[in-house]
This record gives sequence, C-alpha cells and structure tokens, in this order.
Amino acid sequence: MKIYDFTVKDMENNDVSLSCYKGKVLLVINGATGCGFTPQYDGLQKLYDKYAHEVFEILDFPSNQFLGQAPGTNEEIANFCRLNFGTEFKQFSKIEVNGPNEEPLYKYLKTTTEEFRNQESVDFYNRVKKHTPGIKENDIRWNFTKFLIDREGNVVARFAPNITAEEIDEHIECLLRNEEIEIACHPDFSQGCI
Repeated sequence: MKIYDFTVKDMENNDVSLSCYKGKVLLVINGATGCGFTPQYDGLQKLYDKYAHEVFEILDFPSNQFLGQAPGTNEEIANFCRLNFGTEFKQFSKIEVNGPNEEPLYKYLKTTTEEFRNQESVDFYNRVKKHTPGIKENDIRWNFTKFLIDREGNVVARFAPNITAEEIDEHIECLLRNEEIEIACHPDFSQGCI
C-alpha cells in the first residue's frame, strides 16, 4: 500500500485521489489555526515558494482534535491561512487523525515510520500529555506533525510538531535530487529516531 491508494476530501468536500501526486515529493501535515505552532504556516509557505518550480507539494489536513485548535469551517480555516500567512499550498477538509473516526490516510501514515523527535519534542510532549489522554505510541500527538514522502509514494520520515519547515528543507532538497536522506537524532535522545 502507498499514499496513492487513498482518496481524501478537499476543502469543498470533493473526492481527491492522492494518485494525482504521483512522482512528487510530498510533505503532509495536520495543521491548526489556533495552535502555538500555527506560525509554522509562514515557514511552510516559504518552503512551498522555494520549491514551487520543482515536483513538490504540501498537503495540509486541518484537525481540531488537540484542544479544539482548528475551529471553524473548512472555508474559515482556508481564509485564515491565506490572510495571515499567504498560504497557497493545498488544504483539505478538516479530519480526525486519531481514534475511531480517524482519516484512513492517517491510519496508514502512522504505521509507516517512527517519529523523529529531539529533546524539545520530548519536553513538549511531557507538557501536553495531560491534554491527550489515551494516546497510543504511534498516534499523532499534536498539531503540525509532518510526514515526508518520496517521489515513489514511500513515507521516508515523520517529524514531531516542533520540527520546523526550515529544519526539513535539506531533506526535501535531497529527495528532489533523488538522493537518500539521513536524519540524525538529538544526542541525548535515541527513541523515536529513524
């Protein structure tokens, strides 16, 4: 199974087959408009602008599962992102990323690779775990978890929410050049690295 086997809903609730992204490097995120990480939309748009001429796409799936930080309709979320951060990359319909109503795409993504975390990620997860009772090891733990997918549809990395677009940039560049990527762990934290 690959990411291309899934069909998702766009902001207008139309079906979109992810097979239309074959041959492209993808960064898939679960965004939110009212999160401490929401300013990452700025860096994500800069990343999108940098590689707009390449075969690269960002796919944003807003989720309201973490402290209700993506309130509003699909249209309100899209308008907020465009007005505040100038986003031009593809946003999809709001979804759930964990639990009985989780989006099938995310059920798949969560089984593909371990999450890269640095010490800041560990500290952040320790602070928010009281807000995420029942989270399982592979579950999405917060907004702005990022999955990097190569041109063949393989998930090659999963990044914790605090890992920014700027920190992922070099890995995207490698994939665009059809090179393998290596992700180093924080020296004080080995669990969850790839």
